[in-house]
Amino acid sequence: MSIYKAFMSRIVELHAEGKSKAEIARIIKQENGLTQSDETIRRSISGHLADLPSKDAPDASAIEAFAAKHGIDVSSISSYWFNDGSGISVNVKNKKNAGFDWDAVREEMLTTMSDHKREFEPIDYFDGIGIDGHCLVIDPADVHIGKLADSFETGCDYDNQVAVKRVKEGVRGILQKASGFEIEQIVFVGGNDILHIDSPSRKTTSGTAQDTDGMWFRNFMIAKELYIDLIGSLLQMAPVHFVFNPSNHDYTHGFFLADMINTYFSNHNGFTSDADLTHRKYYQYGANLIGTTHGDGAKNQDLPLLMATEAPVMWAGTTHRYIYTHHVHHKMSKDFQGVTLESLRSPSGTDGWHHRNGYQHAPKALEGFVHHPEHGQVARLTHNF
Repeated sequence: MSIYKAFMSRIVELHAEGKSKAEIARIIKQENGLTQSDETIRRSISGHLADLPSKDAPDASAIEAFAAKHGIDVSSISSYWFNDGSGISVNVKNKKNAGFDWDAVREEMLTTMSDHKREFEPIDYFDGIGIDGHCLVIDPADVHIGKLADSFETGCDYDNQVAVKRVKEGVRGILQKASGFEIEQIVFVGGNDILHIDSPSRKTTSGTAQDTDGMWFRNFMIAKELYIDLIGSLLQMAPVHFVFNPSNHDYTHGFFLADMINTYFSNHNGFTSDADLTHRKYYQYGANLIGTTHGDGAKNQDLPLLMATEAPVMWAGTTHRYIYTHHVHHKMSKDFQGVTLESLRSPSGTDGWHHRNGYQHAPKALEGFVHHPEHGQVARLTHNF
């Protein structure tokens, strides 16, 4: 239960007395021995108090007292009448997504992160690593957790179970294929439409309706557990640099997920990240400059010059430069002046829209790349489904 609902009567009473939100938060914390910070409590009640009439508004205290007495959320009252001066009638509006406690979900996520964030045992990664180390790029591109495809319509089935199974199988396959190399660094590329939708209305960030499997919040939690499992396992092998690419299907939820992963592993001595909202990310490994982007923004022919402009120091210090793009779900590769650009295949199935338009028969795969610190990309690894 949210803090507001747990102490609604007292909060409404304090508000009617003219207390500020910060004052109310402090009082509620002191009276009930809450462990949350004042700021956390203030944020929890702030949205509800914003909808309440001010202390000086006509009849404010009477409405608040009436709501508290009858267990009504004051923010759900859309209008009210005094029938004859001796009683009150109210019109309670059923809000969109009624029955779903947004505050409770937020607090559950914060509690989960607090429970999981721990002090990891330091790992001596370079014990036993020889002089011929390599960097392994693992890039589960366009997974689309939450996508639904039915073989009756499209010829293939795809749902959350298939998505998670393919990604885990694909990462194991990439690791097996890279076993002949000494890996001293792993770059794990996240984002890139890891989630299929970005709203409770089952639409992408820009509002395009999708065929979906499961509720948006369940899909988010599935993606969270998948990333935690994968990165946690990879960290046992080598340091992991987590790169997040914002994308068109899940621009907001994808960022929230990346930020949560960044927080989860923040105490691990082998974990680094680049998880802000910039659309093009760059990472230097020896003489390699590795760029990643989703691929729905800048044109491919502009990406090499953007790399030189946005990462000039890394550009000057490298001789092997690569840009890995996503979004199109099929393989394309081209050498530009000083840069090799490559788009990646996707493990996700074909939904109804892609089937109708014939965007279907590219190989389903998860890809990885091995980079030598001096000689550049020395291996492409593909796990086909």
